[in-house]
Amino acid sequence: MTITVAVPDAAMLDRLSAVANAAADDVVLEVWTTDDPPLDHPVDLVVLPYSVSAAALPALAHSPVSVIQSQLLGYDAVERLLPAGLAYCNAVGVHEGPTAELAVALMLESQRGLDVIARAQPSGSWQRDWYPGLLGRSVLIVGVGGVGEAVAARLEPFGVTLSRVARTARDDRRGVIHSLSDLPALLGEADIVVLGIPLTAETTGMVDAAFLGQMKAGALLVNVSRGAIVDTAAVTARVASGAIRVALDVVEPEPLPPEHPLWTLPGVIITPHLGGQVASMASRIDPLVRLQISRLRSGLSPLNIVVDTRTSL
Repeated sequence: MTITVAVPDAAMLDRLSAVANAAADDVVLEVWTTDDPPLDHPVDLVVLPYSVSAAALPALAHSPVSVIQSQLLGYDAVERLLPAGLAYCNAVGVHEGPTAELAVALMLESQRGLDVIARAQPSGSWQRDWYPGLLGRSVLIVGVGGVGEAVAARLEPFGVTLSRVARTARDDRRGVIHSLSDLPALLGEADIVVLGIPLTAETTGMVDAAFLGQMKAGALLVNVSRGAIVDTAAVTARVASGAIRVALDVVEPEPLPPEHPLWTLPGVIITPHLGGQVASMASRIDPLVRLQISRLRSGLSPLNIVVDTRTSL
């Protein structure tokens, strides 16, 4: 059985073609994206561009495609926008590490005052002050999926006290995982709160005025998941009052308008949604694509299906 695979650019095509497993006689590679004219032949696997959003998915209804491999970990809006007859796979194992790396970087930047120091540098100001640091602080991670687990692993050498919250309480190799019902009490004890949960109907706007009001005075909120989990107006008001600090890789809306007050409020760090955007990404997405190709060649179901609109598997 010949497997036809569409990849988003010539660079990925060249990388995959250089690997014998993906360049087998029964695998045909081609370049195609949803911006191109509809496909006139069946394609077994389409790898979406890294930057494409779920808004591009309806265009797939006009092409004979079976499986979609995203280069993103999040899959918000996919269930609503994916045409019938398709399986959508997210990029498990590709972005968790880099996203956790950025989360820790944001914590260190805020906890050591590096944002304040960077703003003082152009004026040549030798600005020293006392900052809270990370050692000995309590960190609450909301979400224990891939990103939450990767953040927890990277915090181990920093001497923090770690708490974790998930939908349901349980234990794992790191210890106790609290349920969402414990969140109010835990928020009042945490010096740093890290959001590592997917955007769903349940989590949209979860971090509202009530949530923020339960946070410890002076605490830091770090969001590396999705901007819409946080109520932007509520967090702006809370930061403006001096009650908390925030470090946000994701915001709602994106991009944040230049005139928005969050850009200039003290205690705010904003990065432009670059959690997974590192030069080493190809070393993780390519093996995942090759694995999906191998499974399709063997007649197996692809891995990491998060939305499936096919009538049968």
